[in-house]
Amino acid sequence: MWSFIHVDDAARATVAALTQGGSGAYNIVDDDPARVSDWIPALAAAVGAPRPFRLPAFIARLAAGSYGVTTMTEAQGATNELAKQELGWSPQHASWREGFRTALS
Repeated sequence: MWSFIHVDDAARATVAALTQGGSGAYNIVDDDPARVSDWIPALAAAVGAPRPFRLPAFIARLAAGSYGVTTMTEAQGATNELAKQELGWSPQHASWREGFRTALS
């Protein structure tokens, strides 16, 4: 699972954290963590590229190495609940799907 954020949402969250947040860290992400198998084809479509083909992990390891495969298949999405509760922040772009369509099309 991967988490994304629109740059405008990240900027608003930064201002909120600096002006009203306590000490500590906040996950500033959208509301829609995504599997690589979902977001890569959507990214390709948004930029007009052909749909990428899938590779078995053992073949991908030859090109990307174990770290690359692990990053693409085992990463965990983040939650923005603390930022919502403590900062009163929420993303205006709630999903990477919207961001890919509007920013990259």
